[in-house]
Amino acid sequence: MTQTMCGGYGVCEEITMKKFRSSLSFVVGLLAMVGLFGCNQETPIEKTKAAAASGNAATQAAGQAAVDAIQTPMDKARQTESVLEQSAEQTAAKIKESTQ
Repeated sequence: MTQTMCGGYGVCEEITMKKFRSSLSFVVGLLAMVGLFGCNQETPIEKTKAAAASGNAATQAAGQAAVDAIQTPMDKARQTESVLEQSAEQTAAKIKESTQ
């Protein structure tokens, strides 16, 4: 066997194989990372839909709270109006009876 420029028998081949394995491992790892991150990303349309859905829910909740804040006093006002109408009708009936 002949000695190569690397300093020993088969040393150059061993170094070349180690470099190849390291490079191959790096490339495989890099592809795996890109694949994992690529699968988890949303498209801009999906992001827009998700933002709209969360904004929609918040808007609906705020709208319902506003409706409830108005609805309760309106219900009380309607009840009061009904009582006042009945009282006015009774008073009108008493006045009508007394004038006859």
